[in-house]
Amino acid sequence: MTHDHDLELTPTPAQIAAALNPPAGRNGGDLVVETLHGLGAATVFGLPGQHALGMFDALRRSSLRYVGLRVENNAGFAADAYGRVTGEVAPLLLSTGPGSLMSLAALQEAAAASAPVLAIGSQIPVAGLGGGRHGYLHELRDQQASFRDVVKSVHTVRTQSQIPSAIAAAWESALSAPHGPVWVEIPQDVLLAETTLPVVTAVDATPHDLVPRPELTAVAADLLARAERPAIIAGGGVVRADATGKLRALAERVNAPVVSTFGGKGAFPWEHPLSLQSWMEDQHTTDFLEDADVLLVVGSGLGELSSNYHTFTPRGRVIQIEADAGKLESNHPALGIHADARLALQALVETVAERPDDEAPARVAAVLKAVRERIDAQELTLEQGVLASVRDALPAASPSFWDMTILAYWAWSAWPGIMHSAQGAGGLGYGFPAAIGAAAADPTTPVLAVSGDGGAMYSIAELATAKQYDLNVTWLIVDDGGYGILREYMTDAFGEATATELARPDFVALAESFGVPGVRTTPETLRADLAEAFAAPGPRVVVLPALLRMFAPTHLG
Repeated sequence: MTHDHDLELTPTPAQIAAALNPPAGRNGGDLVVETLHGLGAATVFGLPGQHALGMFDALRRSSLRYVGLRVENNAGFAADAYGRVTGEVAPLLLSTGPGSLMSLAALQEAAAASAPVLAIGSQIPVAGLGGGRHGYLHELRDQQASFRDVVKSVHTVRTQSQIPSAIAAAWESALSAPHGPVWVEIPQDVLLAETTLPVVTAVDATPHDLVPRPELTAVAADLLARAERPAIIAGGGVVRADATGKLRALAERVNAPVVSTFGGKGAFPWEHPLSLQSWMEDQHTTDFLEDADVLLVVGSGLGELSSNYHTFTPRGRVIQIEADAGKLESNHPALGIHADARLALQALVETVAERPDDEAPARVAAVLKAVRERIDAQELTLEQGVLASVRDALPAASPSFWDMTILAYWAWSAWPGIMHSAQGAGGLGYGFPAAIGAAAADPTTPVLAVSGDGGAMYSIAELATAKQYDLNVTWLIVDDGGYGILREYMTDAFGEATATELARPDFVALAESFGVPGVRTTPETLRADLAEAFAAPGPRVVVLPALLRMFAPTHLG
């Protein structure tokens, strides 16, 4: 029997002729960029190094757009953001040894946030592989071992003919639920050697759907329909699966209040009558969720930040929908459904019986009122005013990327809608290079980056990148003279802080030395200064000298 897909694999005479007569002057690097192009890549990030020059030389014979950053970790953050905002695989080209290892913190964040990053690194020549000590530049005994605990999958290449298949397999892995970073490594001599292999054309790397088991969704639908006090926790898996519409339909059908985790911001409309918003670090929210007799957790593992630092103890029945099998029931017993959030929510919407509940919006309003009263009692008008100014100034279509800084911790709870931060792995330096990646994905839309002065120093070099590519990134640096949140933690725990105070540059003058306009602002002028920066083309820096405080935690006693 002949199937349709068999016919599609039969080459045409023109394809046969092209395969028999490949262009001259190609090397192994060309096979890399041809495969990426065949998979649908349009933009690649990275930083060249001696062993990786075959890939970078091939870029000039390719239609791929290259965005080069100044530090490999920042290139990884840029690729992470590109993957987050587009949902597409973001290729990241790296060199051997130090260059590759410098990307590990960024790849850890991509893994925690399920961002589809395809890191392709070079290796020492084939003759040096196998764990011996041959003395090659950048040599490691086992370079792959450094990545195995960080990325989803590792793919190795030892000959040119293996390049397309290895990259295609990595691409499929990166896009399979749950999304995540992957690692491919190719020896220097394989990249540099001339190739007579045919030009790589279309490559198939379609990920498989992660479908829920119907008997599990049937039980979940029955539990939700018969619940007296259902509630929903919506995590980042809802956003990544493009399942926000399905979640809203389900919540409205069973009248279940919804709280969005910090990674799941934007999963549910902020002002919806059933929205508990994102006040996860609040005892009023924790108490409400504990009181639910049926709690549906979608796309979240209920980790530290999603459980009020593991103080959350559900008393009712938990249903957990999660694409990462390792997170299923990892913190709480549940009816575990290993599935893509969109497909599982679709199954629930189609099968669950309608559950009337006129009192649910009032219960939600009571919780939000209690949260507001708790925050308002702490005299944090400066912090709330700064966050409101940023929100008001940011254009509605513009994404925002936040470093690990006090204003970002406020935004986790209080920012209405989608925001992107490094809260998955918690490393410093994410905000500005991530914003560069988002601006590369959509050069027409201004992008916001927010950093503290400590985190900003990780990324200063990328001012040159933003200027070189004329990217529409406005960088807000909140300068409080040190690692502000660590200062608070240490003062609370030990009575005084150590190693938190920092000498720092004149950020405005430093930005202008890169050719990037900068302005020093105040809380009163912040909104106007940010709006002016967003309206202007190219990169801008806005510096706010301010000592912000966090709201009091509720998990310590």
